Parts: sequence; C-alpha cells; structure tokens
Amino acid sequence: MTLAELSVEYRAHAQALSVRICQLEYLMGQSEDPDRRCQLEDRIRLLSTMLREARELAVLTERYYDRRYHRNAKYTI
Repeated sequence: MTLAELSVEYRAHAQALSVRICQLEYLMGQSEDPDRRCQLEDRIRLLSTMLREARELAVLTERYYDRRYHRNAKYTI
C-alpha cells in the first residue's frame, strides 16, 4: 500500500468518525438522562480526538514527499 492509498483510507476513516459523532450529538440532544448525556459526551470527546488524528495523518501521508510541507512535530521521530 502506498502513502497516497493510505491517505485515502485515513480520510474515509475520518468521514466515518464524523458521521458517528453527529449521530451521538443528536442522541445527546434527545436524551434527558444526565448519566446518559455524560456517557455520550465522553464518547464524543474520544471520537473527536480520533477524528483529529485521522485528519492529521491523512494530510501527513498525502504530503509526505512534498519538500515544502512542514510536518507536524507530533508525528516525527
């Protein structure tokens, strides 16, 4: 698998995460149970972190060989 193909996979994963976050936000708005809302908030927070990282990795794998691209220090060794 090439980095360009991997980038497409990360973007697809990010899209799926985004859809799920929207679904959970809708459920949170419909819920009146404070415990359930807290559980949903925690899940949304976790998925939001995963979404951010998937997007960052998509950009990194997309532009890895571009000399003008300044990589995120978080993903360098």
